[in-house]
Amino acid sequence: MGSILLRTVFIYVFLLVIMRVMGKREIGKLSIFDLVVSFMIADISSMAIENKEEPLITWISPIILLAALQILLSFILIKSERIRNWVEGSPVPLIENGKIVDKNMAKLRYNLDDLLTQLREKNIPDVSDVEFAVLETTGKLSVFPKEEKRPAFKEDVRRDLKQFRMPIPVIIDGKVQEEGLKKLGQNRFWLKAEIQKRGLKDFKEVFYAAVNYEGRLYIDRKDRPTR
Repeated sequence: MGSILLRTVFIYVFLLVIMRVMGKREIGKLSIFDLVVSFMIADISSMAIENKEEPLITWISPIILLAALQILLSFILIKSERIRNWVEGSPVPLIENGKIVDKNMAKLRYNLDDLLTQLREKNIPDVSDVEFAVLETTGKLSVFPKEEKRPAFKEDVRRDLKQFRMPIPVIIDGKVQEEGLKKLGQNRFWLKAEIQKRGLKDFKEVFYAAVNYEGRLYIDRKDRPTR
């Protein structure tokens, strides 16, 4: 037991030094490579503590190698944008000029629920309030509201919060949301007439449509052809 405790203390101090050398970075801002290195170091460290028959140098050496590789790659990434984009990826716009870029969402296997959840986490309930939204390489969503929807001072707020409600989806990926229409007291004929006013002939041409608390219908057309 004494041997395990001593090894634990040593590994703890050793990892503090290694992590300090590798550089400070917020957990939420770790790249894929950073996460891989961190997981491997954690796994090797646990084996170093458990296998007390093996000398510590057996486990310390791979950790030092991983740290050296991480530092080396960090310098390379600073110098080369091409390698940086290959290793860490690049930011991808999911909303541009107020329109959902569904081809990017399909490419990233990022669905509407993911997008709406992250918008709600940033206190933005309605897609139509967003000018740009960019999925960063860390997996976080950067959101830029439209100018008229940006935060105002308390004395400038004119919304009646008692009337506020979350937007009700009526079309998701070309499929009519019957439950949403029921909440609105509307039907498919009304919805069909509304999308025809926007120059659309069929529900399948719509990627996302929702009615906000003001009764405004937001429609986002599909970019890719439907089958």
